[in-house]
Amino acid sequence: MHRSTDRILTTHVGSLPRSQAVVDVLFARQRAEAGAAANACVQAPGEGEAVIAAAVAEVVRRQVALGIDVVSDGEMSKISYATYVARRLSGFAGDTPREPGQDLVEFPGLLRKLAERGSTAKYRRPRCVGPIAVKDTGPLEADLHNLRAAVREAAAAEAFMNAASPGVVALFQPNDFYRTQDDYLTALAGALQSEYEAIVAAGILLQIDAPDLAMGRHTMYRNQPLEEFERLAARHIEVLNHA
Repeated sequence: MHRSTDRILTTHVGSLPRSQAVVDVLFARQRAEAGAAANACVQAPGEGEAVIAAAVAEVVRRQVALGIDVVSDGEMSKISYATYVARRLSGFAGDTPREPGQDLVEFPGLLRKLAERGSTAKYRRPRCVGPIAVKDTGPLEADLHNLRAAVREAAAAEAFMNAASPGVVALFQPNDFYRTQDDYLTALAGALQSEYEAIVAAGILLQIDAPDLAMGRHTMYRNQPLEEFERLAARHIEVLNHA
């Protein structure tokens, strides 16, 4: 890991805007996984993978051109920073109604206008309906390959990759299977550990996204007493450290 000894190294949060071609691939994959027909743009074998690989190469090239020292793949292959795990882990299916943030709940007129304008996410948020386990390492392997290839091509100084924390996965994808929430979090930590380790083993910096530790109070857990949220946040930290 490079240090900011001579100057402050530049980086960013991780996720970057996707092109329409990439968005089409991501939603086609989700429809196919849900049992619907895939979009025609990704029906040819490997075409979707090629679109994602090209997008990663371009977004890394642009980061380097702009002077970013520590680049990422922009999460091009992920439909969202938390629900992407449904492609990699077993036990997820269905969808989950969205909980608006507390600020929008307090202004229902604005919430209604945003919904009418289509300013709400359209992707599915599967629920936990079965045992959590690693089911497919292919998507992660493709991400690592694409980012490393793009870094070599663009001569980037260093790279990082985002991965979801157990807590943020549990926040967006509620538990309908495990007896307790604690059991669910423990299962997620065990399954996500291999992803964390693979990223580090590939020579890429690991960035674990854990907005559940603050944002959760504003959204899914907004109706819980503060003491209960604090207890839950502490448990989220424990399982993340375990992973």
